[in-house]
Amino acid sequence: MANSNKTLVIKVGGALLESADSLIAFFSELKKIREHQKVVVVHGGGALVQKLLTDLGLTSEKKDGLRITPTEHMPYVVGGLAGTANKQMLSSVLAVGDKAVGISLADGADLQCGVSDPDLGRVGQVESGSAGLIKTLLDSGYLPLVSSIGADSQGNLLNVNADQAAEAIAKILQGQLILLSDVDGILDGDKKVIPSMTKNLAEKLIADKIITDGMIVKVYTALDTATALNAPIGILNWRNPNLISQWLDSQSCGTTVQPSE
Repeated sequence: MANSNKTLVIKVGGALLESADSLIAFFSELKKIREHQKVVVVHGGGALVQKLLTDLGLTSEKKDGLRITPTEHMPYVVGGLAGTANKQMLSSVLAVGDKAVGISLADGADLQCGVSDPDLGRVGQVESGSAGLIKTLLDSGYLPLVSSIGADSQGNLLNVNADQAAEAIAKILQGQLILLSDVDGILDGDKKVIPSMTKNLAEKLIADKIITDGMIVKVYTALDTATALNAPIGILNWRNPNLISQWLDSQSCGTTVQPSE
């Protein structure tokens, strides 16, 4: 398998958590990959958090595809992402006979975060870090499951976009990055998968409103990371976890995001 000396960072969305069978299939695939390559999973949990907030009678809004997180929502966001979502994933890893450790961006204090946009409330971004704890877990043979809850230098918890968190960790580790979504890749105006994405094509599709909302964040994240790593990034459907190995071998599935010249 290509580039097995590089750590593979995989970002998964919260929608995966809604299917126990899909979680088992996903972690079964990762167990096979982990026989010859180190893997880190970074996860969100937007659907789970949204349901929790709705059940509590709290209104949740988005701006440019990012969830606005008022301070009063943070206990529920943290509980949903770093608690329920993280441990649901952990239990699925145990079910397939693998071993993982569930952590957040704040654990180990070596991924520093800061507020990304005051208009978004307690939404943060990874600003720097060594990923020391993640490296320690990888070297000890564990699969790190990283929830996208970070903290700033004053100890305030922050809700970090999981795509951006995965991007930051991939850059720090100089690894490979795959973003798993609930679609087969980036789609064109006819809802067909675009096999190869460049910066120029992405800007045209955004201007034409073909790429919208949260996918804009995902595409720019992938373009930035591909350029920083000088390596392609995969966007694949989590419903077909076997595609991960296929992409690592031949990049013949989903959308491959190319580094800028």
